Amino acid sequence: MDKKYLINSIYRATEGEGVHLGTPQVFVRFQGCAIGCINCDSMDTWEFAGDMLSLEDIWEKLVEETYNLKIKRVSITGGDPLHPKHEPQVLELAGFLKEKGFFVNIEAAGSRVVHTIFDLIDFISFDFKTPSTGVKTRVSNIVTLNKQYPGKFQIKAVIADERDFLATYDAYNEVLAQSESMDFPWVLTPCYEPEEEFPMERFQNILAMNEKYGSLFRVIGQQHKWVFGADKKQV
Repeated sequence: MDKKYLINSIYRATEGEGVHLGTPQVFVRFQGCAIGCINCDSMDTWEFAGDMLSLEDIWEKLVEETYNLKIKRVSITGGDPLHPKHEPQVLELAGFLKEKGFFVNIEAAGSRVVHTIFDLIDFISFDFKTPSTGVKTRVSNIVTLNKQYPGKFQIKAVIADERDFLATYDAYNEVLAQSESMDFPWVLTPCYEPEEEFPMERFQNILAMNEKYGSLFRVIGQQHKWVFGADKKQV
């Protein structure tokens, strides 16, 4: 337990997006990401520099955040927690948390599949990067998850417009063509523009597109942004 962890923040909040929406948990946010999404709402987590914590430091903060509360879920996020620079620490942390009886979720950027993590975690939220992000996700990564780790993941795509939707629709069909079956949640998340209160029209358009193209996806908004505002951190 002598590894040092590059950590942005540790805080208690309710899951704001995806299939675990509304679930209280503690977020352990790693500092450092090399993906470079142009619409990222957490650019403060990009630089690989900041506070270095020990595993004991992280555990002390987790105990503090969950004291006298029945919260036994942790979401490891970032930044990019599965970047190679973070991988050894994330593996150690996930194993430690499972030994302590926590449900462990990883918020992954979608750039790589780390096979060794799946024996240690309960669930992974894996991004599919849409054109508006300026980044491209390899569809082969999703095919691998679908074939090897059924029941342990969701795919999440942030949708800004019809181009994003159609790119996601094409990726869905590409995965389907390479798979015997598909039984995992693929979530569409309507994006928020900076300082936007609630993207009602965008949300409605995405709901309509989903119906038009066969209702293949679950459209789930970012609850934390409509509750606390699009720019509020650590909620």
